Amino acid sequence: MKRVTALLRRYGFDVLIVLAAVEMAAEVALRYGAPDGPTTPKWFAVPATALIVLPLLARRRLPFAAPIAVWVVAALLSFVDGRLVGFTTTASVAGLVAAFLLGNLPDRVQARVGLVVVLAGAATLMYNNPSHTLGELVVIPPMFLIGWLAGLALRQRAAQAEDAEERAARAEQERVTATRIAVAEERARIARELHDIVAHSVSVMVLQVGAVRHRLPQSLAEDKDALSDVENAGRSALAEMRRLLGAMHDGQQVELAPQPGLNSLDALVERVGRAGLPVRLHVVGDSVSLPPAMDLSAYRIVQEGLTNSLKHAKANSADITVRYGGDDLELEVRDNGVGAATSDGLGHGLVGIQERVKIYGGEMSAGAAPEGGFVLTARLPLEGQRA
Repeated sequence: MKRVTALLRRYGFDVLIVLAAVEMAAEVALRYGAPDGPTTPKWFAVPATALIVLPLLARRRLPFAAPIAVWVVAALLSFVDGRLVGFTTTASVAGLVAAFLLGNLPDRVQARVGLVVVLAGAATLMYNNPSHTLGELVVIPPMFLIGWLAGLALRQRAAQAEDAEERAARAEQERVTATRIAVAEERARIARELHDIVAHSVSVMVLQVGAVRHRLPQSLAEDKDALSDVENAGRSALAEMRRLLGAMHDGQQVELAPQPGLNSLDALVERVGRAGLPVRLHVVGDSVSLPPAMDLSAYRIVQEGLTNSLKHAKANSADITVRYGGDDLELEVRDNGVGAATSDGLGHGLVGIQERVKIYGGEMSAGAAPEGGFVLTARLPLEGQRA
C-alpha cells in the first residue's frame, strides 16, 4: 500500500493528464460534425485536441515552458480552427491548470511573463472563435487570471512556511550554540574554582611536609630526604598549578575572598533579602562536613536558584531547604513566582546547575509546582564525598 500510495503521489497527476488527452480526443471524434464543432478534418482535429494538454507531462523538468506550451499550442490552433480549442470543457480545465502552475512558479519574472501569456492566449482564443460574444471576451480571460492568482497565493504561503521553518531552524541552531557556549563557560568557571581549591590544598600539604621534615632528627636522614623530595614535587606541582590558574583567570578578576560554602547561606539570604526577595532558610538533618569543592558547588546551586527567582520568576518570597540525608544532600529552592525561573538572563541558568550536579553524579529537576511557583531541586550523593 505504501508503494502504491507513493506511485500515485508521483504519477497520479500524469495519469490524469493522459486521461484528459484521451477524453478530449474521444469527445472530438464522437461529436465531430456538431454545429458548434471544429471545421478542420477529423484526422487533424482529434490528435490536435489531445496535443493541447500533453505538454503538462513535462512540468517537472520544464516548470515554466510546459504550462506556457499549453497556451501557445492552444493559441496557434485557434488560428487554424477557431472552434477547435473551445469545443471541449477539458481544454478549459487544462488552461486553468497551466495558469495555476505559472502563478505557482518561484521565479517572479517567469510568473509575470506567464500571466501575460495566459491573458493574451485567452483573449486570442475568444477572439478567433467565430461564435464568441462580447461578454465572453470580458469574462473568460479574468477566469484564468483567478487560476494564476490561486497559484501565486499558494506559492506565497509555501514561501512563508519555508521562511518560518528556516527561521525556526536557525533559532534552534543559535539556541544549541548558545547552550554549548554556556556549558563551556560554566565548566571553565567550575574548573577555575576547583583549581583554586586544589591549589590551596596542595599549598597546605607542602607546608605541612616541610614542617615535618624540619622536625625530624638528623639520624633519620633518609626519611628527611624522602620528605624533601615530596616537598619539592609539591612545590613544582603548585608552581604549575599557579601558572594554570593564571591562564584560566586571564582577563578576569580573581576572587581574593575565601570560596563560600553552605555555611555562607545566611549571608546569601541576607543579601538577597536586601535586593527585594525575602528568603527563609530551612536545614533538615544533622549537617556533615563536605569537601570544599562539593561545598562550593552546593552553595552555587542555591545561589543560582535564588538569582533566577529574584530576576526572572517575579517572586515575592522564596524558601531554601538544605536536607542532609544518610546518603545524599538535597537542595531545594522554592518560590511563589508566576514565571519560570529557568535562566540567568541569557537563558542558561539551569545549564550551570546541571553541570555542577553532573560532576558528582547527582540529579536535578526544575519546573512549576502544582500549588504555584517554581521549584528547583538538586540531589548530590554523599557516599565517598564526606571530608
